[in-house]
Amino acid sequence: MRDGQATRRRLLDAATAEFAAYGIAGARVDRISATAQANKAQLYGYFGDKDGLFDAVFREHADRLVDAVPMTAADLPGYAVGLYDACLGRPELVRLATWARLERVPTGDLVTDRQGSYADKVEAIADAQREGRVHPDVAPADVLAMVSMLALTWSPASLYHAASPADPDDDHARRRTALAETVRRAFVPER
Repeated sequence: MRDGQATRRRLLDAATAEFAAYGIAGARVDRISATAQANKAQLYGYFGDKDGLFDAVFREHADRLVDAVPMTAADLPGYAVGLYDACLGRPELVRLATWARLERVPTGDLVTDRQGSYADKVEAIADAQREGRVHPDVAPADVLAMVSMLALTWSPASLYHAASPADPDDDHARRRTALAETVRRAFVPER
């Protein structure tokens, strides 16, 4: 049983790198199997097909991205900066979400699990709005979406610049400060 779990884990890890680099259409089962040191029959046995494998990879990493940073609605600027750092350290998570959006879900919800962490974050924002700590004029789910996208401004999904951990520390500091200040001005009432 442990060998099966180890093989499944190697397949998921190899598929993560493959899908992040090439997307769903460009990913190759042969490369995934070779990298994972598994045969295609094992891949198909665990995941059914390439789409099933992408679904498993995306579910795992979507959860990681959604849960990468604990969110407290009392500190939306800190949450945004935490997401910036999480995406900087794990750019493959952003690339997987981008491929899913491009190749699977061109409109509507990308995060299909409206339970758990996502729902908790939306409810925390709604509570903060009722308490006057977050502007009440934007729906809580929209606040979460906008704060998250602001944090992705310098991610691999950016139109202008994709940040790298190798960028100068001053650049990261400037971005974190600008991000926190923008989120504060947009969503946090003046005291």
